[in-house]
Amino acid sequence: MRLQLLSVKLISLTLMAVAFSACSKKNFSSGTDYNFKSPDGKPHYEDLHYWAAHPWKWDPSDSIPRPLRSGHIKDSTVDVFFIYPTTLTDKKDPRWNAGIDDSLLNSKTDYSTILLQASAFNEQTRVFAPRYRQAHYRVFTTGDTAKAAAALDQAYEDVKASFEYYLKNYNNGRPIIIAAHSQGTIHAGRLLKDFFENKTLMNKLVCAYLIGMPVSEQYFSSMPYCKDSLATGCFVSWRSFKKGYAGEPYILEEKYKSIVINPLSWTRDTDYIPASKNKGSILLKFNKIGKGVSAQVHDNILWTGKPKFFGNIFLTKKNYHIADINLFYINIREDVKRRIGLFWKQ
Repeated sequence: MRLQLLSVKLISLTLMAVAFSACSKKNFSSGTDYNFKSPDGKPHYEDLHYWAAHPWKWDPSDSIPRPLRSGHIKDSTVDVFFIYPTTLTDKKDPRWNAGIDDSLLNSKTDYSTILLQASAFNEQTRVFAPRYRQAHYRVFTTGDTAKAAAALDQAYEDVKASFEYYLKNYNNGRPIIIAAHSQGTIHAGRLLKDFFENKTLMNKLVCAYLIGMPVSEQYFSSMPYCKDSLATGCFVSWRSFKKGYAGEPYILEEKYKSIVINPLSWTRDTDYIPASKNKGSILLKFNKIGKGVSAQVHDNILWTGKPKFFGNIFLTKKNYHIADINLFYINIREDVKRRIGLFWKQ
């Protein structure tokens, strides 16, 4: 069971230009070498080259938007294990899985999702994000479910191996936050089942952020969703669409009820939460805090206001999947900080 996700069809890449492509490597100091070659085509997690984010090297997850730099605390006693979404999206690429040493893809990953998503979790934490042989985007659109499942399985085996290496060599009993988006959430769900649910490691879980994919109410047997902003040892999840979106049945997942948490209230309540409760987003410019959007739980998805940025008049799509994290960037940072504090108190 994979969060019932292989039945999901096309997920729009609507905001790729909005959230990812606007960032440029020239704005950040270099600390990552992409000219490495795996001897056997597999990841070797004892080598820092095979980590997109790691506290022992500089990487884009260390970046902090300029308005937030004052008072930032580096590397606390909690770890974030971040599993990035699909960046292998070229329709002409015949591969079902990415090469672990694909320099162009690794660079694209680091300066898109690692910079713009993983960095949301870097306050008071160490960020770990393994490189893995991610499945190609076509696994969500193909009719060949066997090949799609095999590609996702291979990707997960890398994620699992990286987490095992992390536990053995880096964790040392530290509390853990699991964070993921899109394809990463598929793997994060399996990881939580294999290592946390009904196991002693569950006692170390601060929170799991399973964002961008539907998580069925029945997916976990005992791991709870976060009922409010004060809960720990639980998970949150949402998928963002423009307010009023009715959508196709495959998006709304009518066959089962999904857990949807509003990142402005941190509950499942269906109340409309105005944009004034959104502390800010990171969209076109990493070093500028943009205006936030409203949010409301609606059936199996999250309705949001239209993102606010210069030129948004040309944004006609209603699927805001690519910006699930970016639209609520500051609220997520504050939530992570709050739950860490509550974890230690409890």
